[in-house]
Amino acid sequence: MSQSVLKAIKILDCFTTKPELSLIELAELANMPKTTVFRLVSSLEEGGLVVKVKKTSHDVKYCMALKLLELGNHVSDQLEYRKVALPHMKKLNEELNELVHMVVLEGNEAVYVEKIDSTKPVRLVVRVGRRSPLYAGSAPKLLLANMDDSSLEEYLINLEMEKITENTIDNINDLKKEIKKIRKRGYSFSRAEHFKDTIGLSFPIYNYSGRTVATLGVSIPLTDYSKEREKKILEKTRNAAQNIWRDLGYKGF
Repeated sequence: MSQSVLKAIKILDCFTTKPELSLIELAELANMPKTTVFRLVSSLEEGGLVVKVKKTSHDVKYCMALKLLELGNHVSDQLEYRKVALPHMKKLNEELNELVHMVVLEGNEAVYVEKIDSTKPVRLVVRVGRRSPLYAGSAPKLLLANMDDSSLEEYLINLEMEKITENTIDNINDLKKEIKKIRKRGYSFSRAEHFKDTIGLSFPIYNYSGRTVATLGVSIPLTDYSKEREKKILEKTRNAAQNIWRDLGYKGF
């Protein structure tokens, strides 16, 4: 990690001792030169993480900004929805005996943060923490489709696509068509795009404000797939997702 970043974190840590601190106090607590502290605090202020509190022209102090509270709330939300979703994921797994997973967006990747395995002898095994590009697989594509238009456009402009399997979407036009399809039907489907010989179906998880915070997905072996099986999985997964929405306080259905 960059030394400047580590020093900036050390500056933020100083505010746990006292809510408002002067430049001199910060320099003493962080054990850094005043010029270094001034440079770091100025950057933190510009980034919206620290606020200047000007008492008088000679009495200037700093405190942590509300943006840190906002960031903390996002962490709290993540912990909350995983805890809320788990019993519903377990029930879904019991009903279907298929891999049930929760995936979240981190940067420009999808990350598997929770999963409950199938007991079938032939099954997909996914490690918690595994990452996937957003254009491959039902859950990643759903996270992509639920981005706001400006974030989506920015992602697509910088996107370099590569084949993971022979079914992976590998051009922007086809990806845009797929996003349009997902937005229209409200869920995502994939056939061996990220994992070979696997079908995936995913629904969004909304928090109390209607923001997509994760996806709830089910993955099955291609050999077990049928239209009848798909219909059952869609029904059960949709119900589980809606129960999670309800528990998270979402009223939009």
